[in-house]
Amino acid sequence: MTPRRIATEVLVVGAGPVGMTLAMDLAWRGVAVTILEQRRRGEPPSPKCNHVSAHSMEIFRRLGVARALRDAGLPPDYPNDVAYRTTTTGIELARIPIPCRRDRFTATGGPDTGWPTPEPPHRINQIYLEPILFDHLAGLPSVTILDRTRFLGFAQEEGRVLARAEALDDAAPIEIDCAYLIGCDGGRSGIRRDIGAVFQGDAVVQRVQSSFIRAPDLIPRMQAPPAWGTFSLNPRRCGNVYAIDGRELWLVHNYLQPGEQEFEAVDRDACLRAILGVGPEFEYSLLNREDWIGRRLVADRFRDRRVFLCGDAAHIWVPMAGYGMNAGIADAANLAWLLAGVLRGWAAPAILEAYEAERLPITEQVSHFAMNHSNAVARQRGAVPAEIEDPGPAGEAARARVGRAAYDLNVAQYCCSGLNFGSFYDHSPIIAYDGEAPPPYGMDHFTPSIVPGCRTPYLVLRDGRPLYDAMGPGFTLLRRDAAVDPTPLLQAAARRGVPMALLDLEAEAAPALYPQALVLSRPDQHVAWRGDAVPADPLALVDRIRGAA
Repeated sequence: MTPRRIATEVLVVGAGPVGMTLAMDLAWRGVAVTILEQRRRGEPPSPKCNHVSAHSMEIFRRLGVARALRDAGLPPDYPNDVAYRTTTTGIELARIPIPCRRDRFTATGGPDTGWPTPEPPHRINQIYLEPILFDHLAGLPSVTILDRTRFLGFAQEEGRVLARAEALDDAAPIEIDCAYLIGCDGGRSGIRRDIGAVFQGDAVVQRVQSSFIRAPDLIPRMQAPPAWGTFSLNPRRCGNVYAIDGRELWLVHNYLQPGEQEFEAVDRDACLRAILGVGPEFEYSLLNREDWIGRRLVADRFRDRRVFLCGDAAHIWVPMAGYGMNAGIADAANLAWLLAGVLRGWAAPAILEAYEAERLPITEQVSHFAMNHSNAVARQRGAVPAEIEDPGPAGEAARARVGRAAYDLNVAQYCCSGLNFGSFYDHSPIIAYDGEAPPPYGMDHFTPSIVPGCRTPYLVLRDGRPLYDAMGPGFTLLRRDAAVDPTPLLQAAARRGVPMALLDLEAEAAPALYPQALVLSRPDQHVAWRGDAVPADPLALVDRIRGAA
Protein backbone atom coordinates (compact mmCIF):
# COMPACT_ATOMS: atom_id res chain seq x y z
CA MET A 1 0.00 0.00 0.00
CA THR A 2 1.41 3.38 -1.01
CA PRO A 3 2.01 5.50 2.10
CA ARG A 4 0.14 8.73 2.63
CA ARG A 5 2.75 11.48 2.78
CA ILE A 6 2.50 14.54 5.01
CA ALA A 7 4.92 17.44 5.31
CA THR A 8 4.85 19.60 8.42
CA GLU A 9 7.19 21.80 10.42
CA VAL A 10 6.67 20.04 13.75
CA LEU A 11 5.22 16.61 14.52
CA VAL A 12 3.85 16.14 18.04
CA VAL A 13 3.23 12.54 19.11
CA GLY A 14 0.53 12.36 21.79
CA ALA A 15 -2.58 14.53 22.16
CA GLY A 16 -2.81 14.66 25.93
CA PRO A 17 -2.82 18.04 27.68
CA VAL A 18 0.93 18.53 27.16
CA GLY A 19 0.93 17.61 23.48
CA MET A 20 -2.13 19.73 22.76
CA THR A 21 -0.67 22.73 24.62
CA LEU A 22 2.56 22.44 22.65
CA ALA A 23 0.65 22.22 19.36
CA MET A 24 -1.55 25.20 20.28
CA ASP A 25 1.42 27.32 21.32
CA LEU A 26 3.32 26.53 18.14
CA ALA A 27 0.26 27.25 16.00
CA TRP A 28 -0.27 30.54 17.87
CA ARG A 29 3.26 31.45 16.79
CA GLY A 30 2.53 30.62 13.15
CA VAL A 31 4.13 27.17 13.00
CA ALA A 32 2.54 24.34 10.99
CA VAL A 33 1.94 21.42 13.37
CA THR A 34 0.75 17.84 12.95
CA ILE A 35 -0.36 16.04 16.11
CA LEU A 36 -0.76 12.28 16.25
CA GLU A 37 -2.99 10.40 18.70
CA GLN A 38 -4.19 6.80 19.00
CA ARG A 39 -7.59 7.68 20.53
CA ARG A 40 -10.59 8.74 18.49
CA ARG A 41 -11.61 12.37 18.30
CA GLY A 42 -13.56 13.24 21.41
CA GLU A 43 -12.64 10.03 23.23
CA PRO A 44 -12.11 11.11 26.86
CA PRO A 45 -9.15 9.98 28.94
CA SER A 46 -9.43 8.16 32.21
CA PRO A 47 -10.01 10.57 35.14
CA LYS A 48 -6.49 11.56 36.15
CA CYS A 49 -5.26 15.05 36.95
CA ASN A 50 -7.79 17.18 38.87
CA HIS A 51 -5.90 20.46 39.10
CA VAL A 52 -4.69 23.08 36.63
CA SER A 53 -2.05 25.32 38.19
CA ALA A 54 -2.01 29.10 38.01
CA HIS A 55 1.01 29.00 35.71
CA SER A 56 -0.79 26.61 33.36
CA MET A 57 -3.88 28.84 33.41
CA GLU A 58 -1.65 31.80 32.46
CA ILE A 59 -0.47 29.82 29.44
CA PHE A 60 -4.04 28.90 28.52
CA ARG A 61 -5.03 32.55 28.87
CA ARG A 62 -2.37 33.55 26.36
CA LEU A 63 -3.60 30.82 24.00
CA GLY A 64 -7.22 31.96 24.29
CA VAL A 65 -8.72 28.92 26.02
CA ALA A 66 -8.65 29.86 29.74
CA ARG A 67 -12.22 31.14 29.86
CA ALA A 68 -13.67 27.95 28.39
CA LEU A 69 -11.70 25.90 30.92
CA ARG A 70 -12.72 28.16 33.80
CA ASP A 71 -16.39 27.64 32.94
CA ALA A 72 -16.10 23.84 33.06
CA GLY A 73 -15.56 21.25 35.76
CA LEU A 74 -17.32 21.30 39.11
CA PRO A 75 -20.50 23.36 39.54
CA PRO A 76 -19.79 27.07 40.19
CA ASP A 77 -20.69 26.89 43.89
CA TYR A 78 -19.23 23.46 44.68
CA PRO A 79 -16.60 23.78 47.45
CA ASN A 80 -13.07 23.40 46.14
CA ASP A 81 -11.84 22.76 49.70
CA VAL A 82 -9.62 19.89 50.82
CA ALA A 83 -11.09 18.10 53.85
CA TYR A 84 -9.51 15.59 56.24
CA ARG A 85 -11.88 13.17 57.96
CA THR A 86 -11.91 9.83 59.69
CA THR A 87 -13.81 8.60 56.62
CA THR A 88 -15.51 10.42 53.76
CA THR A 89 -18.79 10.26 55.71
CA GLY A 90 -17.15 10.44 59.12
CA ILE A 91 -15.90 13.13 61.49
CA GLU A 92 -14.10 16.07 59.92
CA LEU A 93 -10.61 16.70 61.32
CA ALA A 94 -9.49 19.73 59.30
CA ARG A 95 -10.33 21.67 56.15
CA ILE A 96 -8.16 23.72 53.80
CA PRO A 97 -10.43 26.43 52.35
CA ILE A 98 -10.13 26.91 48.58
CA PRO A 99 -12.49 29.26 46.71
CA CYS A 100 -15.14 27.66 44.55
CA ARG A 101 -15.25 28.57 40.87
CA ARG A 102 -17.87 31.27 41.47
CA ASP A 103 -15.71 33.03 44.09
CA ARG A 104 -12.27 32.41 42.64
CA PHE A 105 -11.62 36.02 41.59
CA THR A 106 -13.26 37.73 44.57
CA ALA A 107 -12.41 35.60 47.62
CA THR A 108 -9.92 37.06 50.11
CA GLY A 109 -8.29 36.03 53.36
CA GLY A 110 -7.71 32.31 52.84
CA PRO A 111 -4.46 30.48 52.07
CA ASP A 112 -5.46 30.05 48.42
CA THR A 113 -6.31 33.68 47.60
CA GLY A 114 -4.32 36.73 46.55
CA TRP A 115 -2.47 35.03 43.72
CA PRO A 116 -0.13 37.41 41.77
CA THR A 117 -1.65 36.54 38.42
CA PRO A 118 -4.77 37.18 36.32
CA GLU A 119 -5.39 33.41 36.33
CA PRO A 120 -5.40 31.67 39.72
CA PRO A 121 -5.59 27.85 39.84
CA HIS A 122 -8.61 25.90 38.64
CA ARG A 123 -9.92 22.53 39.83
CA ILE A 124 -11.06 20.55 36.79
CA ASN A 125 -10.69 16.89 35.97
CA GLN A 126 -8.86 15.82 32.85
CA ILE A 127 -12.03 14.25 31.40
CA TYR A 128 -13.40 17.79 31.02
CA LEU A 129 -10.09 19.52 30.33
CA GLU A 130 -9.01 17.49 27.32
CA PRO A 131 -12.17 17.87 25.17
CA ILE A 132 -12.00 21.67 25.58
CA LEU A 133 -8.36 21.76 24.56
CA PHE A 134 -9.08 19.44 21.63
CA ASP A 135 -11.96 21.56 20.32
CA HIS A 136 -9.75 24.65 20.49
CA LEU A 137 -6.88 22.85 18.78
CA ALA A 138 -9.13 21.50 16.03
CA GLY A 139 -10.18 25.06 15.14
CA LEU A 140 -6.64 26.24 14.43
CA PRO A 141 -5.91 26.41 10.68
CA SER A 142 -2.21 25.49 10.93
CA VAL A 143 -2.86 22.26 12.88
CA THR A 144 -3.40 18.82 11.33
CA ILE A 145 -4.81 16.17 13.66
CA LEU A 146 -4.19 12.49 12.96
CA ASP A 147 -6.41 10.58 15.36
CA ARG A 148 -6.68 6.79 15.48
CA THR A 149 -3.06 6.72 14.34
CA ARG A 150 -0.18 4.71 15.77
CA PHE A 151 3.34 6.12 15.73
CA LEU A 152 5.83 3.50 14.52
CA GLY A 153 9.26 5.12 14.46
CA PHE A 154 11.52 7.73 12.91
CA ALA A 155 14.85 8.37 11.27
CA GLN A 156 16.84 11.58 11.54
CA GLU A 157 18.50 13.02 8.47
CA GLU A 158 20.32 16.26 7.82
CA GLY A 159 17.81 19.02 8.38
CA ARG A 160 14.74 16.83 8.93
CA VAL A 161 13.05 13.87 10.61
CA LEU A 162 11.19 11.17 8.69
CA ALA A 163 8.50 9.55 10.84
CA ARG A 164 6.40 6.47 10.17
CA ALA A 165 2.87 5.82 11.39
CA GLU A 166 -0.20 3.79 10.50
CA ALA A 167 -3.94 4.38 10.62
CA LEU A 168 -5.44 2.02 13.19
CA ASP A 169 -8.73 1.50 11.37
CA ASP A 170 -7.31 0.24 8.05
CA ALA A 171 -3.54 -0.20 8.70
CA ALA A 172 -2.81 2.38 6.00
CA PRO A 173 0.83 3.54 6.20
CA ILE A 174 1.68 7.20 6.74
CA GLU A 175 5.01 8.97 6.26
CA ILE A 176 5.57 12.35 7.88
CA ASP A 177 8.40 14.66 6.85
CA CYS A 178 9.05 17.22 9.59
CA ALA A 179 11.73 19.60 10.81
CA TYR A 180 11.29 18.54 14.45
CA LEU A 181 9.64 15.65 16.31
CA ILE A 182 8.34 16.02 19.88
CA GLY A 183 7.56 12.98 22.00
CA CYS A 184 4.58 13.73 24.26
CA ASP A 185 3.82 10.03 24.35
CA GLY A 186 3.68 9.50 28.10
CA GLY A 187 5.58 7.62 30.77
CA ARG A 188 6.07 4.55 28.55
CA SER A 189 7.42 6.72 25.74
CA GLY A 190 8.78 4.80 22.79
CA ILE A 191 10.45 7.98 21.55
CA ARG A 192 12.38 8.26 24.82
CA ARG A 193 13.62 4.70 24.27
CA ASP A 194 14.52 5.38 20.66
CA ILE A 195 16.73 8.38 21.45
CA GLY A 196 18.51 6.38 24.14
CA ALA A 197 17.29 8.48 27.08
CA VAL A 198 17.02 6.63 30.39
CA PHE A 199 14.84 7.29 33.42
CA GLN A 200 16.70 7.79 36.68
CA GLY A 201 15.32 8.17 40.20
CA ASP A 202 12.91 6.27 42.45
CA ALA A 203 10.99 3.53 40.66
CA VAL A 204 8.48 2.93 43.48
CA VAL A 205 7.32 5.60 45.91
CA GLN A 206 3.81 4.32 46.59
CA ARG A 207 1.18 1.99 45.19
CA VAL A 208 -2.35 3.29 44.72
CA GLN A 209 -5.51 1.43 43.82
CA SER A 210 -7.76 3.89 41.98
CA SER A 211 -11.47 3.45 41.34
CA PHE A 212 -13.70 5.74 39.28
CA ILE A 213 -17.21 5.30 40.68
CA ARG A 214 -20.75 6.60 40.36
CA ALA A 215 -22.30 7.07 43.82
CA PRO A 216 -25.21 9.55 43.85
CA ASP A 217 -25.98 8.76 47.50
CA LEU A 218 -22.56 9.75 48.87
CA ILE A 219 -23.12 13.48 49.51
CA PRO A 220 -26.33 12.95 51.56
CA ARG A 221 -24.37 10.65 53.87
CA MET A 222 -21.67 13.21 54.67
CA GLN A 223 -21.62 14.79 58.13
CA ALA A 224 -19.84 17.92 56.82
CA PRO A 225 -20.17 19.93 53.61
CA PRO A 226 -18.64 18.24 50.55
CA ALA A 227 -15.18 19.13 49.32
CA TRP A 228 -13.18 18.83 46.11
CA GLY A 229 -10.75 16.48 47.83
CA THR A 230 -11.61 14.45 50.93
CA PHE A 231 -8.90 12.46 52.72
CA SER A 232 -9.77 9.58 55.01
CA LEU A 233 -7.46 8.91 57.94
CA ASN A 234 -8.33 5.91 60.08
CA PRO A 235 -6.45 2.85 61.39
CA ARG A 236 -8.09 0.49 58.90
CA ARG A 237 -7.50 2.22 55.57
CA CYS A 238 -6.29 5.62 54.36
CA GLY A 239 -7.27 7.09 51.04
CA ASN A 240 -8.81 10.09 49.37
CA VAL A 241 -11.83 10.91 47.26
CA TYR A 242 -11.93 13.57 44.54
CA ALA A 243 -15.20 15.06 43.37
CA ILE A 244 -15.39 14.86 39.58
CA ASP A 245 -18.79 16.37 38.70
CA GLY A 246 -19.92 17.61 42.13
CA ARG A 247 -22.90 15.28 42.12
CA GLU A 248 -22.30 11.57 41.65
CA LEU A 249 -18.91 10.89 40.05
CA TRP A 250 -15.90 10.29 42.32
CA LEU A 251 -12.31 9.14 41.99
CA VAL A 252 -11.23 7.07 45.00
CA HIS A 253 -7.53 6.49 45.75
CA ASN A 254 -6.71 3.62 48.11
CA TYR A 255 -3.10 3.90 49.34
CA LEU A 256 -1.75 0.40 49.69
CA GLN A 257 -0.15 -0.39 53.02
CA PRO A 258 3.39 -1.69 53.56
CA GLY A 259 3.49 -5.30 52.52
CA GLU A 260 0.67 -4.94 49.96
CA GLN A 261 2.56 -5.43 46.71
CA GLU A 262 -0.06 -6.83 44.34
CA PHE A 263 -3.07 -4.71 43.41
CA GLU A 264 -5.37 -7.65 42.71
CA ALA A 265 -4.59 -9.18 46.10
CA VAL A 266 -6.15 -6.19 47.86
CA ASP A 267 -9.94 -6.29 48.26
CA ARG A 268 -10.98 -3.22 46.27
CA ASP A 269 -14.56 -3.13 47.49
CA ALA A 270 -13.70 -3.56 51.16
CA CYS A 271 -11.03 -0.88 51.03
CA LEU A 272 -13.30 1.52 49.17
CA ARG A 273 -16.04 1.09 51.78
CA ALA A 274 -13.51 1.62 54.60
CA ILE A 275 -12.39 4.89 52.98
CA LEU A 276 -15.95 6.09 52.36
CA GLY A 277 -17.16 4.90 55.76
CA VAL A 278 -20.14 2.98 54.40
CA GLY A 279 -21.53 -0.50 54.95
CA PRO A 280 -22.53 -3.27 52.53
CA GLU A 281 -25.91 -1.63 51.91
CA PHE A 282 -24.28 1.35 50.15
CA GLU A 283 -24.59 1.06 46.38
CA TYR A 284 -22.11 2.35 43.82
CA SER A 285 -21.06 1.54 40.26
CA LEU A 286 -17.43 0.93 39.35
CA LEU A 287 -16.92 2.79 36.07
CA ASN A 288 -13.18 2.32 35.65
CA ARG A 289 -10.12 1.16 37.54
CA GLU A 290 -6.59 2.39 36.95
CA ASP A 291 -4.13 1.23 39.56
CA TRP A 292 -0.76 2.93 39.50
CA ILE A 293 2.65 3.15 41.08
CA GLY A 294 3.86 6.56 42.17
CA ARG A 295 7.40 7.19 40.97
CA ARG A 296 10.04 9.89 40.79
CA LEU A 297 11.83 9.35 37.50
CA VAL A 298 13.56 11.94 35.32
CA ALA A 299 15.12 11.23 31.92
CA ASP A 300 18.87 11.78 31.76
CA ARG A 301 18.35 13.91 28.65
CA PHE A 302 15.42 15.54 26.91
CA ARG A 303 16.75 15.71 23.36
CA ASP A 304 18.60 14.01 20.55
CA ARG A 305 19.29 16.51 17.74
CA ARG A 306 15.87 17.20 16.19
CA VAL A 307 13.86 14.99 18.53
CA PHE A 308 12.66 16.23 21.93
CA LEU A 309 10.83 14.79 24.96
CA CYS A 310 8.09 16.70 26.74
CA GLY A 311 5.85 15.99 29.75
CA ASP A 312 5.62 12.45 31.13
CA ALA A 313 7.96 11.22 28.41
CA ALA A 314 10.67 13.28 30.12
CA HIS A 315 9.65 12.99 33.78
CA ILE A 316 7.10 11.22 35.96
CA TRP A 317 6.61 11.43 39.70
CA VAL A 318 4.09 11.02 42.46
CA PRO A 319 1.00 12.81 41.11
CA MET A 320 0.55 15.22 43.99
CA ALA A 321 -1.53 18.33 43.15
CA GLY A 322 -1.19 17.75 39.41
CA TYR A 323 2.56 18.43 39.40
CA GLY A 324 3.18 16.08 36.49
CA MET A 325 0.72 17.51 33.98
CA ASN A 326 1.40 21.10 34.97
CA ALA A 327 5.17 20.68 34.74
CA GLY A 328 4.64 19.16 31.30
CA ILE A 329 2.57 22.15 30.22
CA ALA A 330 5.43 24.38 31.36
CA ASP A 331 7.80 22.23 29.27
CA ALA A 332 5.57 22.79 26.25
CA ALA A 333 5.47 26.57 26.69
CA ASN A 334 9.26 26.67 27.03
CA LEU A 335 9.91 24.56 23.96
CA ALA A 336 7.32 26.21 21.71
CA TRP A 337 8.91 29.65 21.52
CA LEU A 338 12.40 28.20 21.05
CA LEU A 339 11.28 26.06 18.11
CA ALA A 340 9.27 28.91 16.60
CA GLY A 341 12.31 31.20 16.77
CA VAL A 342 14.45 28.72 14.85
CA LEU A 343 11.75 27.92 12.30
CA ARG A 344 11.08 31.62 11.69
CA GLY A 345 14.76 32.34 11.28
CA TRP A 346 15.43 34.90 14.01
CA ALA A 347 16.93 32.36 16.46
CA ALA A 348 20.06 30.31 15.89
CA PRO A 349 19.61 26.53 16.04
CA ALA A 350 21.83 26.52 19.15
CA ILE A 351 18.99 28.19 21.08
CA LEU A 352 17.41 24.75 21.31
CA GLU A 353 20.14 23.71 23.75
CA ALA A 354 18.34 25.94 26.28
CA TYR A 355 15.36 23.56 26.51
CA GLU A 356 17.21 20.80 28.32
CA ALA A 357 19.50 23.23 30.15
CA GLU A 358 16.46 25.01 31.60
CA ARG A 359 13.76 22.37 32.01
CA LEU A 360 15.77 19.42 33.30
CA PRO A 361 16.97 21.27 36.45
CA ILE A 362 13.43 22.59 37.04
CA THR A 363 12.13 19.05 36.81
CA GLU A 364 14.64 17.98 39.45
CA GLN A 365 13.60 20.89 41.71
CA VAL A 366 9.89 20.20 41.51
CA SER A 367 10.12 16.42 41.65
CA HIS A 368 12.03 16.58 44.90
CA PHE A 369 9.36 18.85 46.38
CA ALA A 370 6.77 16.25 45.38
CA MET A 371 8.89 13.37 46.59
CA ASN A 372 9.60 14.89 49.98
CA HIS A 373 5.97 15.76 50.49
CA SER A 374 4.78 12.32 49.45
CA ASN A 375 7.11 10.71 51.97
CA ALA A 376 5.83 13.01 54.73
CA VAL A 377 2.21 12.21 53.88
CA ALA A 378 2.98 8.50 53.89
CA ARG A 379 4.47 8.81 57.36
CA GLN A 380 1.33 10.59 58.53
CA ARG A 381 -0.90 7.85 57.08
CA GLY A 382 1.15 5.25 58.92
CA ALA A 383 0.77 7.02 62.26
CA VAL A 384 -3.02 7.36 62.60
CA PRO A 385 -3.82 6.79 66.29
CA ALA A 386 -6.07 3.87 67.13
CA GLU A 387 -8.41 6.07 69.18
CA ILE A 388 -9.10 8.62 66.43
CA GLU A 389 -12.74 7.52 66.04
CA ASP A 390 -13.43 7.00 69.74
CA PRO A 391 -15.93 9.17 71.65
CA GLY A 392 -14.74 11.06 74.68
CA PRO A 393 -11.67 13.17 75.53
CA ALA A 394 -9.06 10.75 74.19
CA GLY A 395 -10.71 10.56 70.79
CA GLU A 396 -11.28 14.29 70.66
CA ALA A 397 -7.63 14.96 71.50
CA ALA A 398 -6.45 12.52 68.82
CA ARG A 399 -8.70 14.10 66.19
CA ALA A 400 -7.53 17.60 67.07
CA ARG A 401 -3.88 16.54 66.90
CA VAL A 402 -4.23 14.72 63.58
CA GLY A 403 -6.30 17.54 62.10
CA ARG A 404 -3.72 20.18 62.95
CA ALA A 405 -0.93 18.03 61.56
CA ALA A 406 -2.85 17.31 58.34
CA TYR A 407 -3.55 20.99 57.75
CA ASP A 408 0.00 22.11 58.49
CA LEU A 409 1.51 19.40 56.31
CA ASN A 410 -0.75 19.79 53.29
CA VAL A 411 -1.74 23.44 53.00
CA ALA A 412 1.50 24.24 51.18
CA GLN A 413 0.92 21.71 48.39
CA TYR A 414 -2.63 22.86 47.69
CA CYS A 415 -1.81 26.57 47.87
CA CYS A 416 1.54 26.30 46.12
CA SER A 417 2.44 29.77 44.82
CA GLY A 418 6.13 28.94 45.13
CA LEU A 419 5.92 25.98 42.77
CA ASN A 420 4.00 28.13 40.29
CA PHE A 421 6.10 31.26 40.35
CA GLY A 422 9.31 30.69 42.30
CA SER A 423 11.30 28.42 40.00
CA PHE A 424 14.15 29.96 38.02
CA TYR A 425 16.61 29.13 35.25
CA ASP A 426 20.12 29.55 36.61
CA HIS A 427 22.25 27.70 34.02
CA SER A 428 20.80 28.78 30.68
CA PRO A 429 22.96 29.64 27.65
CA ILE A 430 20.49 32.29 26.49
CA ILE A 431 20.19 34.36 29.68
CA ALA A 432 22.53 37.27 30.47
CA TYR A 433 23.42 36.63 34.11
CA ASP A 434 24.94 39.38 36.22
CA GLY A 435 26.23 37.52 39.26
CA GLU A 436 23.26 37.85 41.63
CA ALA A 437 21.68 34.59 42.78
CA PRO A 438 17.91 34.17 42.47
CA PRO A 439 15.97 34.20 45.75
CA PRO A 440 15.12 30.75 47.17
CA TYR A 441 11.53 29.54 47.19
CA GLY A 442 9.35 26.90 48.82
CA MET A 443 6.16 25.12 47.84
CA ASP A 444 3.94 27.94 49.09
CA HIS A 445 6.19 31.02 49.03
CA PHE A 446 8.49 32.92 46.70
CA THR A 447 9.99 36.38 46.27
CA PRO A 448 9.29 38.23 42.99
CA SER A 449 12.61 39.15 41.42
CA ILE A 450 14.12 40.60 38.27
CA VAL A 451 17.30 38.56 38.73
CA PRO A 452 17.92 37.07 35.25
CA GLY A 453 16.29 33.65 34.98
CA CYS A 454 13.41 34.44 37.35
CA ARG A 455 9.77 34.83 36.39
CA THR A 456 9.03 38.36 35.21
CA PRO A 457 7.31 39.95 38.24
CA TYR A 458 3.59 40.35 37.73
CA LEU A 459 1.72 43.62 38.22
CA VAL A 460 -1.34 45.46 36.95
CA LEU A 461 -0.75 48.51 34.76
CA ARG A 462 -2.42 51.83 35.53
CA ASP A 463 -4.83 51.32 32.63
CA GLY A 464 -6.08 48.13 34.32
CA ARG A 465 -4.39 45.62 32.04
CA PRO A 466 -2.55 42.67 33.57
CA LEU A 467 1.11 42.96 32.61
CA TYR A 468 1.21 39.67 30.73
CA ASP A 469 -1.82 40.67 28.64
CA ALA A 470 0.06 43.78 27.52
CA MET A 471 3.14 41.82 26.49
CA GLY A 472 3.33 40.39 22.98
CA PRO A 473 4.36 36.94 21.76
CA GLY A 474 8.03 37.95 21.42
CA PHE A 475 10.50 39.64 23.75
CA THR A 476 9.27 42.65 25.70
CA LEU A 477 11.58 45.40 26.93
CA LEU A 478 9.97 46.66 30.12
CA ARG A 479 10.94 50.26 30.89
CA ARG A 480 10.30 51.69 34.34
CA ASP A 481 12.19 54.96 33.75
CA ALA A 482 10.92 56.81 30.69
CA ALA A 483 14.11 58.92 30.61
CA VAL A 484 16.17 55.89 29.57
CA ASP A 485 16.58 55.62 25.78
CA PRO A 486 16.05 51.99 24.61
CA THR A 487 16.59 52.73 20.92
CA PRO A 488 20.00 51.01 20.48
CA LEU A 489 18.69 47.73 21.90
CA LEU A 490 15.49 47.83 19.85
CA GLN A 491 17.51 48.60 16.73
CA ALA A 492 19.89 45.71 17.44
CA ALA A 493 16.91 43.36 17.79
CA ALA A 494 15.44 44.64 14.52
CA ARG A 495 18.79 44.10 12.80
CA ARG A 496 18.73 40.42 13.79
CA GLY A 497 15.00 40.03 13.16
CA VAL A 498 14.28 39.31 16.83
CA PRO A 499 10.70 40.27 17.79
CA MET A 500 11.03 42.83 20.58
CA ALA A 501 8.49 45.40 21.78
CA LEU A 502 8.84 48.27 24.26
CA LEU A 503 6.36 48.54 27.15
CA ASP A 504 6.46 51.31 29.73
CA LEU A 505 5.71 50.09 33.25
CA GLU A 506 3.13 52.61 34.36
CA ALA A 507 2.05 51.01 37.61
CA GLU A 508 2.18 51.87 41.29
CA ALA A 509 4.05 48.66 42.12
CA ALA A 510 6.70 49.15 39.43
CA PRO A 511 9.42 50.85 41.56
CA ALA A 512 9.34 48.12 44.20
CA LEU A 513 9.20 45.18 41.80
CA TYR A 514 11.47 46.68 39.13
CA PRO A 515 14.33 48.50 40.87
CA GLN A 516 16.30 48.77 37.62
CA ALA A 517 15.23 50.90 34.69
CA LEU A 518 15.09 48.18 32.03
CA VAL A 519 14.12 44.51 32.15
CA LEU A 520 14.06 42.31 29.08
CA SER A 521 11.36 39.64 29.38
CA ARG A 522 11.39 36.56 27.18
CA PRO A 523 8.38 35.16 25.29
CA ASP A 524 7.77 32.80 28.24
CA GLN A 525 7.79 35.63 30.83
CA HIS A 526 11.22 34.91 32.30
CA VAL A 527 13.84 37.64 32.72
CA ALA A 528 16.58 37.48 30.07
CA TRP A 529 18.51 40.62 31.10
CA ARG A 530 18.22 43.75 33.28
CA GLY A 531 20.05 47.06 33.54
CA ASP A 532 19.81 50.77 34.24
CA ALA A 533 20.86 51.57 30.68
CA VAL A 534 21.18 49.80 27.35
CA PRO A 535 24.36 47.67 27.33
CA ALA A 536 27.44 49.03 25.60
CA ASP A 537 27.17 46.28 22.97
CA PRO A 538 23.44 45.75 22.45
CA LEU A 539 24.04 43.45 19.48
CA ALA A 540 25.98 41.05 21.72
CA LEU A 541 23.01 40.87 24.11
CA VAL A 542 20.62 40.21 21.24
CA ASP A 543 22.88 37.44 19.94
CA ARG A 544 22.94 35.84 23.38
CA ILE A 545 19.16 35.75 23.81
CA ARG A 546 18.68 34.33 20.30
CA GLY A 547 21.20 31.54 20.84
CA ALA A 548 23.98 32.94 18.64
CA ALA A 549 26.43 34.07 21.32
